[in-house]
Amino acid sequence: MKIITFGCRMNTFESAVMAEKLPESADVVIVNTCAVTAEAERQGRQAIRRARREYPNAVLIATGCAVQLNPKSYQDMPEVDRVLGNREKLQEALLKGDIALAVDDIKDDLTLPIISHFEGRTRAFLQIQQGCDHHCTFCIVRFARGKNRGLSISQIIEQARTFTQNGFNEIVLTGADIVSHPDGFCRVVRLLLEQVPEIKRLRFGSLDPAPLKDDFVDLVHDFPQIMPYFHFSIQSGDDTVLKRMGRRHKRQDVLDLIKSLKKVRPNATFGADLITGFPGETDEQFKNTLDLVKKGNISHLHVFPYSERPGTPAIKLKPVISVATRKRRAKILRDLGQELTQKLYQKMQAQKVAVLVESDKKGWTENYLPVILDKKAKQGEIIKLTIKGYNENGLVG
Repeated sequence: MKIITFGCRMNTFESAVMAEKLPESADVVIVNTCAVTAEAERQGRQAIRRARREYPNAVLIATGCAVQLNPKSYQDMPEVDRVLGNREKLQEALLKGDIALAVDDIKDDLTLPIISHFEGRTRAFLQIQQGCDHHCTFCIVRFARGKNRGLSISQIIEQARTFTQNGFNEIVLTGADIVSHPDGFCRVVRLLLEQVPEIKRLRFGSLDPAPLKDDFVDLVHDFPQIMPYFHFSIQSGDDTVLKRMGRRHKRQDVLDLIKSLKKVRPNATFGADLITGFPGETDEQFKNTLDLVKKGNISHLHVFPYSERPGTPAIKLKPVISVATRKRRAKILRDLGQELTQKLYQKMQAQKVAVLVESDKKGWTENYLPVILDKKAKQGEIIKLTIKGYNENGLVG
């Protein structure tokens, strides 16, 4: 049994669910696809073709967001034996069955099985929410993931306890839009940390900054288990572009949030999802994004050149920015992120840090900086060390 996973941490969690439902000896290859960009979808199809060459006799199952959006196109691929939707891939009977095509509309409820481990991972991803009710003009994911719905607090607590009992020292909360959990994001996190105090480190997946206010800052202040790294779905640093994108925040909202979080966690670092070359984005508007990144000292950048997705409102917007300009701006942003990361490395010299060991020679600080270890350590442990230097691969300690 082999699972090839693309895309977000939701897919990673769901791949772990599938792995626990199938025996290791099963002659099955699953490709769990992503649809966030056209490039992601292309890579998924490429992986399907490669998997068929490498495992000619295996049952090949295609699933994930790209499949949910266009199941017939995957059923038509000669390499694919079976096609399962995002809901169906988590149902054991369908996963082990022989139905060639099972892709239904996403339902309004959300129940997920309790899983015990992630093969080869030191951090456990806990999916607390699915779907999205917002209407960003560039995004296709809400069509693949359905309406906003949340895992019950009792299920979240049970899953977290299972992870801690199985030795996971760090848990990452994931979802399509976790801050929109129907029971209230801050309330869910507060209850989780109060009722599962054995959680040593808690992180969040990508956060929509729009609803994050004082209650979120208070939450971060009250619970040191929350790691001081925050990754925001910002997309642009220009208010006009943000409005055209259908986003609900403005650039100043992001800067104010960062400032408030730095007050309660001075060592906090920040990351962002950003899109370059959105229709109509001028050079001046792109410079506003660069300025936001600099002012907020946002070092961990996930940068995507704008990708046209059929079925989204943005595909009709004009003027269209050339692909070359999108890629050029993306490179400028990535280079800026590297520059800001190097400055963070410099500030970390001689500091004592707690590091979660990912492998025998690598780990992560609380504020999500990579550390190259100068001696072997046990995977999954949290160790204390002093930063001695840095190189192109990260801090050295």
